[in-house]
Amino acid sequence: MPYAACLEWQRDLARAKIAGGLPEDIVLLLEHEPVLTLGRGARESNVVASREILEVAGVQTVEVERGGDVTYHGPGQLVGYPILDLNRWKRDLHWYLRQLEQTLIDALRGLGLQGFRFPDYTGVWVGDESDRSATGRAAGRVRKIASIGVHVSRWVTWHGFALNVTNEPLLNFGLIVPCGIDEVRMTTLETEGVSHGWEAVRSAVGFGLGSAFECSVHVAPSVRVGEHPILDAATALVG
Repeated sequence: MPYAACLEWQRDLARAKIAGGLPEDIVLLLEHEPVLTLGRGARESNVVASREILEVAGVQTVEVERGGDVTYHGPGQLVGYPILDLNRWKRDLHWYLRQLEQTLIDALRGLGLQGFRFPDYTGVWVGDESDRSATGRAAGRVRKIASIGVHVSRWVTWHGFALNVTNEPLLNFGLIVPCGIDEVRMTTLETEGVSHGWEAVRSAVGFGLGSAFECSVHVAPSVRVGEHPILDAATALVG
């Protein structure tokens, strides 16, 4: 799905949630066409490719309201956008970020891979958990498999997380300093020797959401907000 269209979709859903028009919380699960997104804390120097290279690669650049630095989205990556009312859960942004991390850690465990947190960096990592250091990062002993960046308004969330599934995104991560983290090594399920179809990965993320947020999760029925239909790409959370 083109990023600009999805960003408009998220914002419409968030406005509807703030206005009380969406009774359940929703998580959109999808893939994007190639795009770089620059969060509020992004530094231009972390986009290492020139405009000409980005144009040749067919990669757009979009500035967004989420926290964090620059990241890449594209085919081979499962992106999740929770539209949640934290008034129903916990009005604590740090708690919310940790729950998203736990969602992905639980999802990875269900797929046969051990994920963990890295001190001072939001997201999920794999590799040698005993070496969660800058040295381990630089040597590739710890590798980042999922990124997280969110925005909250009136305690309603949008933006979210990206899980690298196939090796397809890896080349374009070379266009940037991913998440502004020096010497970070990005990885994917495929690189780590974990092979599952998309349905299995989506199901694992759904399980992770249910586990981390202690809720039931189901595919939403077809509903419409403005011009945007919510179809099978959406997962609804019920607290």
